[in-house]
Amino acid sequence: MKSLSKNYLYNLSYQILTLLTPLITTPYISRVLGVDGIGEYSFSYSIVAYFVLLAQFGITNFAQREIAYHQDDKEAQSRIFFEIISFQILTVVFSLICYYILGRMWHVDSQIYWVQALNIVAVLFDVSWFFQGLEEFDKIVVRNFIVRLANIAFLFLLIKSPDDLILYTFIMGGMNVVSGILICLFLKDYIHKVSINEIHPFRNWKPILQLFLPQVAIQIYVVLDKTMLGFFADSYVENGYYEQANKIIKLLLTIATSLGTVMLPRMAATVARGEMETARKFMIASYRFSFFLTIPMCFGLITVSSNFVPWFFGPGYEPVAGVLNVISSMLIAIGLSNVTGIQFMIPMNRQNQLTLSVIAGAIFNFIINLYLIPNFYSTGVAIATVLTEWLVTFVQFYLVRDFFNVFDIFSQGKNYFLSGFIMLLITGVLSQCLTSSIMHSLILVLIGSVIYGGILFIAKDKMFMIFINKIKERSR
Repeated sequence: MKSLSKNYLYNLSYQILTLLTPLITTPYISRVLGVDGIGEYSFSYSIVAYFVLLAQFGITNFAQREIAYHQDDKEAQSRIFFEIISFQILTVVFSLICYYILGRMWHVDSQIYWVQALNIVAVLFDVSWFFQGLEEFDKIVVRNFIVRLANIAFLFLLIKSPDDLILYTFIMGGMNVVSGILICLFLKDYIHKVSINEIHPFRNWKPILQLFLPQVAIQIYVVLDKTMLGFFADSYVENGYYEQANKIIKLLLTIATSLGTVMLPRMAATVARGEMETARKFMIASYRFSFFLTIPMCFGLITVSSNFVPWFFGPGYEPVAGVLNVISSMLIAIGLSNVTGIQFMIPMNRQNQLTLSVIAGAIFNFIINLYLIPNFYSTGVAIATVLTEWLVTFVQFYLVRDFFNVFDIFSQGKNYFLSGFIMLLITGVLSQCLTSSIMHSLILVLIGSVIYGGILFIAKDKMFMIFINKIKERSR
C-alpha cells in the first residue's frame, strides 16, 4: 500500500504545479493585460465554468472512489474505466452542444467566449481520477510538470499587450487539453481489453448524479458570484480585483486540501474493509492537520496582504489587499469542510448529506449576494463567500454529529489558534514599519513562520513534532 505521506507530497506537488503558472506569471500578466483584461477573462471563464461542470457531471470523485474500491482487481478497474470514459464522452458532447446553442441565443460575438470552450474539451481527456484512485500520484506530477513549464514559457514569449487577451485565453484552455492528453499516455500499462458487452456507460448514473448535485451547488456559490459581479458592476475592474485575490486563496487552498484527494481512496478502501475505528482515527488526524495548515495561512495572509499586493500585482490593484483580508478565514472553513465532505461523506456513501450542505450554502450565497454585490462589489462578494463557506462547514458538522462531536473537532485546533493569534499580533505590528517590497514580504513570512513553529515546538505539539521528525528522516 502506498505511503500516505508520500502520496500527500505527490498530490501537493501536483496541485501546486497546477497553480504555479498563475503564481509565476501573474505579476507579468496582470501588468500586461491590466485590471480590465483580467476581469474580462474572469467573467468569460465564469460563464464557461458552468458547462465544464456539466461535462464533468460529478464523475471525478465517483470514479476515484470506484477505482479505489477495486485497487486489487485489474479486470474491474478496466471495466470501470471504459464505462466512465464512455459516459464522460457523452457528457462532454452534450455540454458543447448546450454551450453552442446558448452562445447563438445570446448572439455572442466576442471571440473569448468561443475560445473558452477549450476548457470543456479538456474534460474529455482528463483521466487523473484513474491514477488518483490507484494512489499513483507520481504519474500526475510528471504530466503536470511538463505542461506547466510549457505554459509559463508560452505566456512570457507570446503575451505582450492587452490585445493578446484572446491568445492568452487560448493558451490557458489549450494547455488544459494537452495536459489531459499526456496523462492518457500512461493508461496503456494499466488498462486491459474488455468485452463491449460488459461495458454499460449508464450503470452508475444514479450515484454519479448524487455527486453531481453537490458540485452544481458548489459551483453556484464559487462561480456565480463572479458572474453576478460582472453583471452588476459597470466594468470588468471589480472582477479583476476579486479574480486576483481568488488566485492567492486558491494557491493556499491547494496546500490545505491536497490531503483530501489522497485520503479519499484510502478512506474508501478502509470503509470497504469495515475498519470504522481506523477510519475515525484518520478523520481526527485530518482535522488536526487542516487546522495546523490553514490557521497560520489565514492569519499570515491578513498580516502580509497590504505589503504583498502592490509589488506582486502592480499599480491599480491596491483594493485586492482588502478583499484578501476579508476572505482569509475561508481557508479554515474550506479546509474543515474538505475533510468532512470529501474525506468522510463520499467514502461513507453519505453524498446526499454533502449535497444538502452545499445546496444550503448555494441558496444562502445567492440571496446574500443580491444585496452585497450592488452595494459593495468585490468586497461584497468576498463577505458573501466567507459567510457561505462557514455555513456549509457547520451544516456538515451537524449532519455528521453521529460520528463526530464538533467540540472534539475544534479541540484539535486549540494549539494552532493560540500560536496563530500570537503570530498575528507580532507580525501585525512589524508590518506597519515595513514598505511594500519582495524582501519585506519575505521577512514577514519568515518571522511569522518562526513564531508559529517556535510556539508549537515549545508546546511539543503532536502534529508539529511529526512534521519535524519527517524532515529529520529525509535529511539523513
